[in-house]
Amino acid sequence: RSDTGETMAWSESMDTLLANKDGLAAFRTFLKSEFSEENVEFWLACEDFKKTKSSTKIASKAQKIYSDFIEADAPKEINIDFHTKTHISQNISEPTLSCFDDAQRLIYSLMAKDSFPRFLRSEEYKELVKKQQNGNQKRWLPFL
Repeated sequence: RSDTGETMAWSESMDTLLANKDGLAAFRTFLKSEFSEENVEFWLACEDFKKTKSSTKIASKAQKIYSDFIEADAPKEINIDFHTKTHISQNISEPTLSCFDDAQRLIYSLMAKDSFPRFLRSEEYKELVKKQQNGNQKRWLPFL
C-alpha cells in the first residue's frame, strides 16, 4: 500500500492503527495532547505482558503494570470501574497472563468509542493524510 493508503487505512479500525508503528505514534501524540496517553500505554503494556514466558517475569511485570496504572494514585492511573480494579487487586499476588484482560478490554473499548473517533476528526490526522497525499502526487507527477 502507498503511504496515503496506509494513513487512510488507520481509519478502518483501531486495530489497524495500533498495529502500525507510525499510526501508533500519531495516536499517542494525539492522546498526549488530550492528557489520556495512559490508556494506550496501558494497552501496550498489557500486550507486552501477555507475551511473557518466564514465571518470575510475569510476577514482576504484573506488579509494575499494577503500580503504574491500577493502584490508587498510580502515576498513570487508568479509569476503570471499582469492580475490575478490586478483582485485579485481589489477584495481583498470584498474577496470570490474563489478569489484566478485563481492564484491557475496558480501556480498548474506551479508546475505540471515544479517543479513536476524535483522533480521526483531529487536525493532526487530517494533516497527515494531506501531507501524504501531496507527497504521493509529487512522486507520480514530478512536474508539480
